Amino acid sequence: MKKIAILGSTGSIGVSTLKVIEANPGVFSVNLLAAESNANLIFEQCQKFNPRYIYLKQDSSAKELKDKLSSKKLNTSVVDEDDFLKITSGSEVDIVVAGIVGVAGLKSVHAAVLAGKRILLANKESYVVAGELLNKLADLNKANIFPIDSEHSAIHQCLAGKKDTKDEVKRLVLTGSGGPFLDRNIKDFAYITPEEAVKHPVWSMGEKISVDSATMMNKGLEVIEAKWLFKLDPEKIEILIHPEGIVHSLVEFQDASVIAQMSVPDMKIPIAYGLGFPERIKSTSNSLRLEEIGQLNFSRPDLKKFPSIKIAREALISGGTASTLLNAANEEAVGAFLNKKISFIQIPEIISFVMDTIPIKTVKELGSILEADALGRESAINRMHQVNN
Repeated sequence: MKKIAILGSTGSIGVSTLKVIEANPGVFSVNLLAAESNANLIFEQCQKFNPRYIYLKQDSSAKELKDKLSSKKLNTSVVDEDDFLKITSGSEVDIVVAGIVGVAGLKSVHAAVLAGKRILLANKESYVVAGELLNKLADLNKANIFPIDSEHSAIHQCLAGKKDTKDEVKRLVLTGSGGPFLDRNIKDFAYITPEEAVKHPVWSMGEKISVDSATMMNKGLEVIEAKWLFKLDPEKIEILIHPEGIVHSLVEFQDASVIAQMSVPDMKIPIAYGLGFPERIKSTSNSLRLEEIGQLNFSRPDLKKFPSIKIAREALISGGTASTLLNAANEEAVGAFLNKKISFIQIPEIISFVMDTIPIKTVKELGSILEADALGRESAINRMHQVNN
C-alpha cells in the first residue's frame, strides 16, 4: 500500500483527500496527519484512519489531543515539529499531500522535496514563493511535484502527464469563476464585507483562499505557479473567467488544437487523479451532465476591478524575491481584511506599496525566501498602521 502523509488534514483539501482514500480501500495507508489546531476533527480522523503519527502546530491543541487519544487507548503518537519533518522525509511516507494554507506550508514541502518524495501540491503559496528553488531541488533529489489545484491538475491532464511540452504548447488558459464580485459595480467595492467575500459562488474553501478568489489574486498566484510547474514563459499563460466552473483549464497546442479538462467542481477529482496517477481511481464525485448545464460562458477578467492579477504578473516578471514579497503582503492584507482592520480595496493597495518599496533580491536558498517573507509582512503591517491612523 502507498503510505500517505496529509499536511492540513482538517482543511478542505485534507478532508477531501481522506474521502478519496476511504473510497479506495486497500490502496493507501494514512501514516501521518498534520494540522494547525483542530483537535476535535483530527481526533475523529484518527479514530477512522488510525495513523501512526499526528502533528498539531498549536501546543494547547496537541496536549488536548494527547488526552483524547489516551482516553481511547489509541496507538497514535503526537509528535513535535522536528519529528514531524523527519517523518515527512522518512521511509514511513511515500506520498505527501501538501494542503497547509499559505507560506506556513513551505518548510514541510521543502523537506519532502529534499527527501525525494512525491508531493501532491495544493499549497500554491509554496510554489509561488519558491518555485525556482523547489524545481532545482526536485531535479537534484528526484522528487515529483504533482499539482492538485483544480486548474493545474487540469493542465497536467491536458498534457497527458508529459513534462517536456515547451515546443508543443502555444498557450495555457487558466479558468476562474470570477468569485462573488464578478458582476458587482466597482463603485461598491469599498463597502464589501468579509462575510460577503468568503461566500464563493462555486467552491467551498477556507476563508483566506476565498478572499483570494474574491480579489482574483488566486488567479495571479496560479499564473506564477503554472510558470514553474510547466516551465513556460509567462506570456503563454492566460486567464479566462468561466462562472460555471466546469472547464477547469485548457491547453492550446502549436497546431491550434485545444484540449480542455471538464468536471463538476469538486476537489476530490484532482486529488483522486494525483493519488492514483498514472491510473484512475474512484473519487466518489458526481458525473458531469452537460445537458443539465445548458451553456458555458467565458470572458476576460476586468483588470480595473481586479488589479491583483496585474500585480502578480509584474512580480513574476521581476523574479527573485518579488513573488515572496507579493505573497507575504497578500497574506497580511487578507488577514487584516478578515479582521475588519482594512477595506476590501485596500488589499491590492497594501500589496502594491510593499512591491514598490522593498528591493528585490536573488533567491539563493530557503533563507533568502524566509527573509523576504518577514520583510514583506513587516512592511505590510507598517503600511496598514499608517493608512488607518
